Amino acid sequence: MQPNGLALPLLLGALCLTVPLAQANPTQHQFDYRVRSAPADELHMEAPKLPDLSGYTKEAVLAKIPREQRGQVVVRRMLRQDALKDFTGGNERLREWIKRQQGMPQAIFIEGGLVTAQDLAKALPDSQFQEQEPGVYIARLPIVVAEGAALHVGKETRELRLSQERGSFLVNDGLMFLTDTRVTAWREADNGPATFRDPKEFRPFLVSWGGSELYIAGSVITSLGYDNSKSYGVSITQYTPNMHERLQREEPTGWLIDSEFVDHWYGFYCYEAQNVVIKGNTYRDNIVYGIDPHDRSHGLIIAENKVFGTKKKHGIIISREVNDSWIINNESYDNKLSGVVIDRNSERNVIAYNRVRGNHSDGITLYESGDNLLWGNQVLGNQRHGIRIRNSENIRLYENLSAMNQLTGVYGHIKDLSDTDRDLQLDPFDTKISMIIVGGTLAGNGSSPISIDSPLSVELYRVKMLAPSKSTGIQLAGILGEKQDEILDLMLRQRLPVLIDPIEPEPMTN
Repeated sequence: MQPNGLALPLLLGALCLTVPLAQANPTQHQFDYRVRSAPADELHMEAPKLPDLSGYTKEAVLAKIPREQRGQVVVRRMLRQDALKDFTGGNERLREWIKRQQGMPQAIFIEGGLVTAQDLAKALPDSQFQEQEPGVYIARLPIVVAEGAALHVGKETRELRLSQERGSFLVNDGLMFLTDTRVTAWREADNGPATFRDPKEFRPFLVSWGGSELYIAGSVITSLGYDNSKSYGVSITQYTPNMHERLQREEPTGWLIDSEFVDHWYGFYCYEAQNVVIKGNTYRDNIVYGIDPHDRSHGLIIAENKVFGTKKKHGIIISREVNDSWIINNESYDNKLSGVVIDRNSERNVIAYNRVRGNHSDGITLYESGDNLLWGNQVLGNQRHGIRIRNSENIRLYENLSAMNQLTGVYGHIKDLSDTDRDLQLDPFDTKISMIIVGGTLAGNGSSPISIDSPLSVELYRVKMLAPSKSTGIQLAGILGEKQDEILDLMLRQRLPVLIDPIEPEPMTN
């Protein structure tokens, strides 16, 4: 049962520091550690200034639509088309479209200016693009928005259906606008959405390539994507490396705002994208991830989203050098693994004011990602650790609440990943960890408020540790458990900042 907004403060107030303090069991470490007071002024930090979100509106999206030049609609073969090479390269991939189209595969191309769904219906036969009922259209070929062109599917379109049987999907090499509408992967045999059945079963998808801009506002996007490169669901990505070297263009971007994304293989994916805004959306019941920005994306804003019901892995994850981004004011809950993950050299990110609760593994997880700030998050009732930090240096945790998690409130550890990195052909990561924990509350966690093993340094100041689950009282763990009496004397009784760091070994002499 998850703590509600009223029960948790009452619990904390009733049990505030009235419990005895107990020494945790000592463990072995590479170094001996010392405990000393630290200067308080060095730990002071102002709350992070959040980006202004007021300009990311549907009205601002509509104002971006280029209405001066009308575009053209043409049908061409899919072969030797740069925007489609990721999906037609090799006999196996081409065979997929030959089977679905029952002939040499073709695609619809939008060129030269702006085109709407209504324009497509007028220009094409029903076998390629059909209005099934007023405002409801089905595409039976892939649709490609060429560089310099734009597609707008707006409120005049109640629903755009992408035929699974015929192999339809959306490719954006220019500008794409989906506003006040629905886009649904459609299983014609069932006359309904192409709901997930198997990872390798083709489902229509949307991909927005390098140099493009994708805008989705006030819309519902359903059942896109499957387990195939660049075909994950809704993706903003550069072209595949080494495959289209001459096509490497500016980093793609876009806004996804005030919309709903349901039953996708990945709710959202990006690769080498910049300044993408993901704001005010609902991501529910997606298969692998809810929101998944990837390699070398930067300047992202992930704000005010609800992410829940992810079936295989995490709610929100950024991975592989996703830097200088904001994950703020989101709610991530009831996901199969963690609620929020910062992974693989993702640095200088602000994770602030999120509510991360009831996930089936950790709440917030940082793996091999240094120089990140966690501020003012509520991490409640997760089935493993509240906040977990592995092989990451200079992690700052300020004013967070980590409560009622089944294991540890804050868990820091190192792990040798050399075998894993070798198998994945990745650069090895240092097994180092350091952190600063200032303010906030750790309450009612199942095993310990804090457990940290083999750190380079840990600083603690003004941390409330309340409502221990064990009758023996508060029990720190890891190196903190070995030094618990000294730590608690400084931090709780003397109200001083505490620094725990290794004692340098004496140099060897002859």
